[in-house]
Amino acid sequence: MTAIPPPTKTTASLIDAWHEATPELPRPHMGVSLLGHPCDRWLWLKFRWAVVERFPGRTLRLFRRGHREEETIIADLLAIGCVLAPIPEGQKQHNVDFGSFVSGSLDTVIESGLPEAPTKPHVAEFKTHSKKSFDEVEKQGVEKAKWQHFVQMQVYMHGKGIDRALYLAVCKDDDRLYVERVRYDKAVAEKAVARGKRLALQDEQPPKLSNDPSWYECKWCAAYSWCHGNVGITAQNCRTCAHSTAMPDSTWRCEKHDADNIPLGFQRQGCADHEVHDHLMPFAILVMAMVGLIA
Repeated sequence: MTAIPPPTKTTASLIDAWHEATPELPRPHMGVSLLGHPCDRWLWLKFRWAVVERFPGRTLRLFRRGHREEETIIADLLAIGCVLAPIPEGQKQHNVDFGSFVSGSLDTVIESGLPEAPTKPHVAEFKTHSKKSFDEVEKQGVEKAKWQHFVQMQVYMHGKGIDRALYLAVCKDDDRLYVERVRYDKAVAEKAVARGKRLALQDEQPPKLSNDPSWYECKWCAAYSWCHGNVGITAQNCRTCAHSTAMPDSTWRCEKHDADNIPLGFQRQGCADHEVHDHLMPFAILVMAMVGLIA
């Protein structure tokens, strides 16, 4: 007897497919949450929308769960007597902006009432973790276990003029909480902001993190085939175009059309005059162009 084949479309697969078909657009700014990332080249490529990460539906749903956890944590903080700063008029969140594209949004600002330091204001950062990741943070502390999160809080404190941060982590497996208070480190914050501005404004592609294709931080990177496989960048938008320039006032200029402040929507689409930025061409093609073998 012939077995009935399994369905090709199920509720779960269709939900994941919907999420994969409706990903978030890449951010227009150099996000504060990325400034602790180990690779200069990845930050440069990501900011220029040259490589866009694609995630499976399950991962995108996990991201959504992490975002929704923020509301739950805020409700819990209010329930125990924390006083939270109101969101400034005209903003959706508490923002920091350092110019030259470097900016970010905080989860909240605690004005007072935190049990560990009732009169001390804190910037607050909320994160969800798998059990393995949570155990690492609980054992080692955020600075050692999650440097990128640590830098993120340093920059938020720098932008808000607050010298304490609250890191509140939730374990997705068993709902354990980890709470750590972090002191402001001016040197770390200023170095991170300067790095973000430098990478956003520079026209040259930075060196890759490692020349070893098997390096663990490279193996699962979305730019792996570009850095280690000499596969060209296919994304076509204003930021991958040879004619565009990132400006210090956080705008993009087009030299081809002598246009300042290219609108964000147009940046995402580009135009028919798009020419691939020299630093986004595969090495072999770039060499041939340099010696005049191709136009």
